[in-house]
Amino acid sequence: MASIAAPTSEQTIAAARSERRPGGLWLLLPGPLGWMVFFYLVPLVILLVHAFWSVDYLTIQRTFTLENFRTLLTNDLYLRVLGRTAAMAAVVTLADLCLAFPLAYFLAKRVTKHRELLLLLVIFPLWSSYLIRVFAWKTILGTNGILNSFLLTVGVIDQPATAFLYSKTAMFLTFSQVWLPFMILPLFTVLDRLPNSFIEAASDLGANPWRTFRSVILPLSLPGILAGSLSVFSLTLGDYITPTLLGGPGDQMIGRLVADNFGMSNNWPLGATLVVPILVLVSLFIAVANRFGALGRTAA
Repeated sequence: MASIAAPTSEQTIAAARSERRPGGLWLLLPGPLGWMVFFYLVPLVILLVHAFWSVDYLTIQRTFTLENFRTLLTNDLYLRVLGRTAAMAAVVTLADLCLAFPLAYFLAKRVTKHRELLLLLVIFPLWSSYLIRVFAWKTILGTNGILNSFLLTVGVIDQPATAFLYSKTAMFLTFSQVWLPFMILPLFTVLDRLPNSFIEAASDLGANPWRTFRSVILPLSLPGILAGSLSVFSLTLGDYITPTLLGGPGDQMIGRLVADNFGMSNNWPLGATLVVPILVLVSLFIAVANRFGALGRTAA
């Protein structure tokens, strides 16, 4: 009969320490978890509770009702605005991904000198105010802006064009430029940790650049793609400053309607109800990311 070895003193000490060591959740309670609960989850729950109340002569009636959700689902205006917002967020996310991936790959795998300086240039726009960047695009796209002045100089147009500003095009360009760093940084982090030996092995096995990208680089960079896409998609969904300053009369987005209901209309319950589709879309995005099992994984 085989004898069972007695635990060594080192194993006994390690076991005792593990029993005394607090769990990971308890370590989060005093700091990050407490902050999230009291300054994010509690206000969010209060906001969602408002969605089940109503307004009577600018006074909130704290009685349970589903009338706000019926209004949301039966009002064509809200459905069109929600569809327009989701479409804009998806197009901006795709555009930023196409722009950010080559740049992030270049910084991670091709640049050997002054990489820190180039990364600084990537995040440099984040040091300025969001409003300043939006107004910068307003001066570029305006009738007396840089773009119209250039087109007039080269003779492409005879008079300033008014189609650039206060349009979906203006919102698309602004969103794409403003949120681009949020796509570049996660992609750079993942691609920088991607071992070069993987790419060299694919080349040694006869894979062409496209096959290497499709079979090696793209799957291993999926965590960065999902993290950056989630940031850009959610930020575009909830924004109301850019549609307000650069959008046209028929280019409202859901964030603008939420702000109007909490402001001029003083209809907080309906405004809270309009927030629900945004939360649902972001939650579905996160669920899809977790379904693929890539969110939070590293390429190392």
